[in-house]
Amino acid sequence: MFRLSKRQKIKLMNFYPPYIGAGVRVRSISEDFLRAEIEMKLRWWNKNLVGTHFGGSLMSMSDPFYMLLLFEKLGRDYIVWDKASTIKFKKPGKGKVTCVFEITEEFVAQVKAEVDALGKKDYVLPLVIRNEANEVVCELEKTIYVRRK
Repeated sequence: MFRLSKRQKIKLMNFYPPYIGAGVRVRSISEDFLRAEIEMKLRWWNKNLVGTHFGGSLMSMSDPFYMLLLFEKLGRDYIVWDKASTIKFKKPGKGKVTCVFEITEEFVAQVKAEVDALGKKDYVLPLVIRNEANEVVCELEKTIYVRRK
């Protein structure tokens, strides 16, 4: 079985049909898989009735990235799932919106230690989606489930 390179993974994510439909684009994923930048431009197909970003598209752009970063860092001995999300809308999303997913090596080590000791655990991670003026469009909490295989 072959492994995809980081560049191949990013290209595949950008062609994932739900992301094409929502207009979501993976701008970058760091070589060490500790950071991912995701963006979405406002287009006619992802506008709501009042001409701003559709809330479902904003939620969609936040969906798998903490899970993917942790999966890459923890390796195949762990099961990692997106378990839940909450979103709080702060202002209408206009133009291009961006979110940055970041984890640290210390957090990865903490997850390994806790999951090895407990067998499984949920982690609630914050996420902010911002507009081009760096204003907060919405705040999210992502619940990530991690279990040892």
